[in-house]
Amino acid sequence: MKAVAYALEKSSAAPAAVQALQEGGWGCKPVAGGQSLGAMLNLRLAQPETLIDLDGIAELRSVKSDERFVTFGAMTTHAQVEDGLVPDPSNGLMPKVARGIAYRAVRNRGTLGGSLCHADPAADWVSTMPLLDARLLVMGASGSHEIAAPQFMTAAFETMLAEGELLTHIRVPRRSSATRWSYRKFCRKTGEFAHALAAALHDPLDGTERLVFGALDGAPKLYARAGLMNEILDAAGRAKLIAEAAPGLDDTRVAMLAEMLRLVAQDMHTKAAA
Repeated sequence: MKAVAYALEKSSAAPAAVQALQEGGWGCKPVAGGQSLGAMLNLRLAQPETLIDLDGIAELRSVKSDERFVTFGAMTTHAQVEDGLVPDPSNGLMPKVARGIAYRAVRNRGTLGGSLCHADPAADWVSTMPLLDARLLVMGASGSHEIAAPQFMTAAFETMLAEGELLTHIRVPRRSSATRWSYRKFCRKTGEFAHALAAALHDPLDGTERLVFGALDGAPKLYARAGLMNEILDAAGRAKLIAEAAPGLDDTRVAMLAEMLRLVAQDMHTKAAA
């Protein structure tokens, strides 16, 4: 099957892309790396009238770093994160996640912003950015505003982006060198989307404790509170967390999720003892 006919417009600046999206309405979509949208076009799951090509917008590829944050342009690729070509604020978590996304050809073109906006529940960055307490910078007709990563994805393939808005940057807080993390996902073969995902982060220097479950039926489930690391080390605590996070999942998926959380707990315990 081939895509339906559509117009392709190239933009050289984010404001121009936003204006084009505003004028085109819901029939106009941005295209970043195209690794998800391209397949949807060919299957006719997406049938836009116009695509706005973001590839030539330099500001969406910029990466800025200061003492508190690293701010990634939305067009930063998975491969750039994987290869260490951009700063890592996560003490190793982001490169680990990037290496596990699909295949190298996809990582060469696929982007942080594109993955977040596609909002596939089984994808990696939609779970990783809430875990890292990232902030997403969005540009619209009335200017720019910020959305906390845990609130950005609202349901499967749905986000808080309004008509004509464009995700421009992802701002990730720097974690200390003492930060411990674990990221576990169940895939039947290398390169496919996760069937179950659990990840945890603990920074003992500022007391941060965060846990996320992904590959659910909708948006990932985030927990952020003191004592989480002790909860996941306890079998009863893990069972309670999974029951809260995954109501309605079938027994097989619950078992997968439980095993991923058990492995996360094991990782965190080992790192804490090291």
